[in-house]
Amino acid sequence: MSENSNDNSTQKINGNDAVNHAAEAWKDAASRNIPAVDIVENPLAQETANLRQGPSLHDGLLALLPLVGVWQGEGQAHDTTGEQYSFGQQLIVSHDGENYLTFSSRTWRIDSEGKPSGADIRESGFWRISLKDEIEMTYTSSNGIVEIFYGEPFNERAWQLESASTMVTETGPKSFGPGKRMYGLMPNNNLGWVDERMVDGEMRPYMSAELTRVAG
Repeated sequence: MSENSNDNSTQKINGNDAVNHAAEAWKDAASRNIPAVDIVENPLAQETANLRQGPSLHDGLLALLPLVGVWQGEGQAHDTTGEQYSFGQQLIVSHDGENYLTFSSRTWRIDSEGKPSGADIRESGFWRISLKDEIEMTYTSSNGIVEIFYGEPFNERAWQLESASTMVTETGPKSFGPGKRMYGLMPNNNLGWVDERMVDGEMRPYMSAELTRVAG
């Protein structure tokens, strides 16, 4: 992803303009959404990954609006030994009308023939953003990592984050340093993201992927 900024990066858009722009960019995924869960009736708003369905997005989240949806694609990663491998990913970013986004990521390994070869890592967490555009992202992972990121929008289509707290459980990775992440919409409107980690005193690539919107 390019980090080149331009004059438009500091301009604000209103809620209607943001929704209309997103609707035009992702018409093919417009009718799809995550399935409703109605096992037992409750008074809470239904979770949605589609801005056209369910509760309205909270006004405080407009700077994160383009992230909402179901994304899927492939990427590259390095394991704790430094070995590189390919993976597939499904990323769901949803909301329930409250002032936060929920995200859930599932990844699976891809073998040398391009076929799925087993589950890899899952992450679940939340995005929040202040009135000053200060982003807070928290998550826990299936391999024993709990992390807090802080950051800010790079522009209207990209968000940069840096870890403030990285904790690993006793059964988690033996070595896992602090990191930086950047998420951004590419010129083709796919979502790209990069995660770099501190290894031996320098930042090194850890995971990256390019995802296509499949719902929302």
